[in-house]
Amino acid sequence: MPRRTWKAETMPKYLFRVRLTVDGLKGLIKDGGSARRDVVERMVQGLGGRLESMYWAFGEEDVYATVELPNNTSAAAMGLVTSAAGGVHTSTVVLLTAEEVDEAVRQKVEYRPPGA
Repeated sequence: MPRRTWKAETMPKYLFRVRLTVDGLKGLIKDGGSARRDVVERMVQGLGGRLESMYWAFGEEDVYATVELPNNTSAAAMGLVTSAAGGVHTSTVVLLTAEEVDEAVRQKVEYRPPGA
């Protein structure tokens, strides 16, 4: 079976971990989940990206969204603007493909651990 290959032109992917504030929870109760997802989708599209998935969850985070964006500055802008609005606190994780990890492990890195 041939290996699946990914096209180089795909955009970087990010995982946004979101904690709602009290105001964010009030907005969610008022607007509903679908309406909030639509707002996020329009925001991501406005940055030149694509919302891949968005899920509400139990636990420390209330929402997990995977997003394709053109670059790190777009991801930073999204996190900054949404957190500054006061309804959420965000944490952004850069996601890597298997091929990107392959490329990373092939790179030669000089490093000396502390105390060595």
